[in-house]
Amino acid sequence: MLTLEGLSKTYKTGDAALTEVSLSVPKGQIMGLIGPSGAGKSTLIRCINRLVDPTAGRILLGDVDLVRLGKADLRRQRRRIGMIFQEYALVERLTVMENVLSGRLGYVPFWRSFLRRYPGPDIQRAYQLLDRVGLIDHADKRADALSGGQRQRVGIARALAQDPELLLVDEPTASLDPKTSRQIMRLLTEICAERGLPAIVNIHDVPLAQQFMQRIVGLRAGRVVFDGAPDQLTHDALTAIYGEEDWNAMRQGDDEQSQAEAEARDRMAALAR
Repeated sequence: MLTLEGLSKTYKTGDAALTEVSLSVPKGQIMGLIGPSGAGKSTLIRCINRLVDPTAGRILLGDVDLVRLGKADLRRQRRRIGMIFQEYALVERLTVMENVLSGRLGYVPFWRSFLRRYPGPDIQRAYQLLDRVGLIDHADKRADALSGGQRQRVGIARALAQDPELLLVDEPTASLDPKTSRQIMRLLTEICAERGLPAIVNIHDVPLAQQFMQRIVGLRAGRVVFDGAPDQLTHDALTAIYGEEDWNAMRQGDDEQSQAEAEARDRMAALAR
């Protein structure tokens, strides 16, 4: 379980990115993190894995307070946290397999990673993960030869190669088309369910969050202003998170877009026949 207690982050400029955020994410729960730009979503995720040092509060992964760790202990604890990035963060000139194996860097001696001589069990596990994310036939391709959706699948496999106890996912669909976005979110939720793996997903697409998340937390100006089930995300709740907007019209627009996409697929299928 991940527990945040009074987590705050104030920058040297005096800007408060997070203010006394307290929440828990139990085993197996997939939590969507929503809010306007600048609400503190990415800062929250980066505080959890200590890419950003919080100003105050506690971050408990199990019974370990990540805030109090020195560099050596922090490196060991980060192996427990898988990170999936919006821009994939792959090494473009390396193969898909080599990128997945980089998820084992925290477990192998430097000379093995430098020479790319990973232990046999790590290689076997990487093949299994590539098969799970649907990329087994692309193992020897360079990362820069892949589509955006394929790159995100490599990022998922790399994070799972760590054998993490928690997944942090930062806007996984921001650079993807609607169909690929749903495929990626479906894959993430299935994998988390299979492994009982808790996840925090920073996601800007509210309908997508409602479709796939078990729980949604809304941030505004660094504070939690909503915490509940997707079906509790009412007009008033969305207004509290984002401000005034015609949410019914937006939802109607999303429905019309989904219908248009379905009709386009049907036309393509008809042409193929």
